[in-house]
Amino acid sequence: MKFISKFFFVCVAAVLLPSCKTQVTPAIVPAVEVKKPSGYPLGIIGAVEPAYILPMKSQFFSRIDTGAENSSIDVDNKKTFERDGEKWVSFDITNRETGEKHHFEKPVIRQATIKRIHKDEKRTVVSMDLKIGDKIITENFSLAHRDKFEYQVLIGRNILTGRALVDTSLSNTLN
Repeated sequence: MKFISKFFFVCVAAVLLPSCKTQVTPAIVPAVEVKKPSGYPLGIIGAVEPAYILPMKSQFFSRIDTGAENSSIDVDNKKTFERDGEKWVSFDITNRETGEKHHFEKPVIRQATIKRIHKDEKRTVVSMDLKIGDKIITENFSLAHRDKFEYQVLIGRNILTGRALVDTSLSNTLN
């Protein structure tokens, strides 16, 4: 029985081994056009995408974060004040890459509580105009000090839901 098994193995190996030495030339695969998935105006976007905080002229590379419920932006010189009986906030946004700076005055939408491990953080929320891809979106942003983060703008689910699918293996798909 052992002889038959060895003989069978040798025969199979003799048939298969010559095919291993054959060089196969890989076929050239034609380029495939990637279409935007229907129902998602921004299509498939990556982990980092360029965005513009309007009316600023320079782009901000923005972290796309599906784990964040709301979007946030890095601001300086934040001051709250009252205008016509309403709460307002003034702040500056400076693009770290280009140095472009813009002063904003916006009505306060609400105060958000951001859950942190050690201590919760209160943030002011305002409505901002964002251009991402070829779309202009008006949505709420919390005003934060993101100077310790690589990206000044974090885009959360309040902007992504119904507008984009996210593939974290990609970046800069909207350029």
